[in-house]
Amino acid sequence: MNYIVIKGKCISCGLCISICPDVFCYDEEGIAVAYNEATGEVANLAQEAMESCPTEAIERP
Repeated sequence: MNYIVIKGKCISCGLCISICPDVFCYDEEGIAVAYNEATGEVANLAQEAMESCPTEAIERP
């Protein structure tokens, strides 16, 4: 499953990265990005990261 991070909404709090580092990381600007597809057990963590985002910056296309 793929995820995207809306740059204008991301406040770089790092919650998504701490919950699911296999899918989310910071880009060169310090904004979170989804760099990997969420598969298997990681899919649950990616979903949790999306639901936990304080600004609702993470979406599934």
